[in-house]
Amino acid sequence: MHKKICSTAVVAFTALAAVMASGSSATAGNLKTITEGTLLVGSDQVYPPYDYLEDGVTKGFDADVMAAIAPKLSVEVTFIDTRFASLIPGLQANRFDMIASALYVTPARAKVVDYIAYAKTGGSLMVRADDSFEPKTPEDLCGKRVANLKGAAWVPELQKVSQDKCGSNPIDVKEFATSAEAAQALLSRGADVVFDDAGVSKAALVASGERLKITSSEILFPVIMGLAVKKGNDELLAGLKEAFEPLKSSAEYKAILAKYNLDLPTDAEIASALTQAK
Repeated sequence: MHKKICSTAVVAFTALAAVMASGSSATAGNLKTITEGTLLVGSDQVYPPYDYLEDGVTKGFDADVMAAIAPKLSVEVTFIDTRFASLIPGLQANRFDMIASALYVTPARAKVVDYIAYAKTGGSLMVRADDSFEPKTPEDLCGKRVANLKGAAWVPELQKVSQDKCGSNPIDVKEFATSAEAAQALLSRGADVVFDDAGVSKAALVASGERLKITSSEILFPVIMGLAVKKGNDELLAGLKEAFEPLKSSAEYKAILAKYNLDLPTDAEIASALTQAK
């Protein structure tokens, strides 16, 4: 099992507020973590707008979420930059306490991690701006080279579409270590289309100087994202839930979601994500 952390960047967010004497009965400040008083968070920081480094500081959706949670936990939050495919192996190897990295909720992952669902997103199709090929659905990808993030939850979905719908003209699913590499493969004509998260695709379009375009008009394979802790770490899971529950209905959290064009998932959507056949 690959457990190597390709590069590590540690960025600390100091909790600014102590727990009030009359506050909730459980705080993460009293929880057992790998490093006492610190919550180590695995995050793939080459995945804007969710996770990225700017002048050595962790930025993006997950940084905003953890900065909102940190004061309620009375701990210091330290991000450990880890490539996406190594996040769950790293969590299992106790390299960090939790994952906050736009991790999609799937039944397979739920066998080894416990989730706190915190946002809803989905996928988009992106091609070169000068291309006449404008796919709208996964079925339009038969016979095409499709660049994806390695280990992404939609890869098996594309493989299933290829098997069920494409016959002798299968989808050539190509996986890359980062979304930026997938976009570069498209620009260099090493791929025909990129399938990536809707928010990531929008950021890539802007970063490319409009050399790319999004062709899908609807969110494809809608997914739930979750903060994740190692299966069996019930104490940390309970502490995070207690901190997040009042936060998710607050104006502060609604503003964070709006900033990244995300929504909160419903209970029914969370249940479906955990039980759907893959």
